[in-house]
Amino acid sequence: MLTDAQCKNAVCPPGKPRARLADSGGLYLEVSPAGSKRWFLKYRSAGKEYRLALGSYPAVSLTAARRARDAAKLQKAQGIDPIQAKKVEKLKAVNPAGDTFKVVALEWFEKQEPHWSEAHAVRAKRQLERDLFPWLGERRLADIEPVELLAALRKVEERGAIETADRGLMLARQVWRYGVATGRVNRDITVDLKGALSPYRGKHFAAITDPVRLGELLRAIKGYKGGPVVRAALQLAPMLFQRPGELRAARWEEIDLENAMWTIPAARMKRRKDGKEHGDPHLVPLPTQAVRILEILKPYTESTGLVFPGERQRDRPISENSVRVALIAMGYTPDIQTWHGFRATARTMLAERLEFDPLLIEAQLAHAVRDANGRAYNRTTYLKQRRDMMQRWADYLDKLAAGADVIELKRA
Repeated sequence: MLTDAQCKNAVCPPGKPRARLADSGGLYLEVSPAGSKRWFLKYRSAGKEYRLALGSYPAVSLTAARRARDAAKLQKAQGIDPIQAKKVEKLKAVNPAGDTFKVVALEWFEKQEPHWSEAHAVRAKRQLERDLFPWLGERRLADIEPVELLAALRKVEERGAIETADRGLMLARQVWRYGVATGRVNRDITVDLKGALSPYRGKHFAAITDPVRLGELLRAIKGYKGGPVVRAALQLAPMLFQRPGELRAARWEEIDLENAMWTIPAARMKRRKDGKEHGDPHLVPLPTQAVRILEILKPYTESTGLVFPGERQRDRPISENSVRVALIAMGYTPDIQTWHGFRATARTMLAERLEFDPLLIEAQLAHAVRDANGRAYNRTTYLKQRRDMMQRWADYLDKLAAGADVIELKRA
């Protein structure tokens, strides 16, 4: 076994590439011709010989080197590869910004933000700053206990924001997973909170799916006595079943009446940032009934560039509240039918009453769906089938509005 004096006085003989002074248990000191001295541990695994660097002498003393040797042997006895374990520790150390919840959360946020829409990014950061940073921000991620995270989320519940608390837990889960991936913490503690928060069942927009009741609503819309802009929006909402924001912000430059097509730019769609910037536009075939409504409306609003300009601010589209108030005035409160609910109305009745392929319906709704082979559905194709579907839907709505006893026959 080596002594401190031997280590201190060790030199590499002239003409030799190196000198190795053995201690015990595979530990040795390697001396270079230039005089540098480094500790190594030699061990075998799966029939192969490896050596683990343990540091330089005298920064790492003989006693410290022996302790490092013993620790590495213990790792090996536990089935842990000492060299791989050291690499992991080095990777964990490459986090100069720190490992508090706030630091890790903001680092994760910066990685995700380029792929999100601006609205989603603003909402996520605001929730972190309002609901999580005040209570957990300065705590090391690895030190936070599940009960601490639960206490922070319970404060959100206490103000009646059940959905916000649920969303806060989802944000925290992403932060912890990122923390695990970057070596700040060993495990995701959010799994321990499963079932600990008040259940949030999601928000469903009220939608009429009964043919008779829908016919009554359509007749009420036809008899609406308000202005031409809101009346047209009311008529087109169930017929085209696009999102309220997409319909009310429509521009005449998007509308091709001659070819009966509405082309919604990707930037106006509900998509991630990359989809808005590089995605395809969403095509909405216009049934003949929609073309007639738009032809009547065009002389009133074409000069503004907007299909549905506001009454007071003609350079801005009508608000979502415009159609909501109109529906309420006709007796259709938000618990009976909402503007957004027309999407659910169409989705349900196109499938159950007209028996259209759900894939076509979802594509027309601009939902991201995949075909049987797992490929993303291309919304710019199958226009013939979707054009047929939109025309049959508009004709069906006309029959319901007329009070006809509509019995749809199965397609061959």
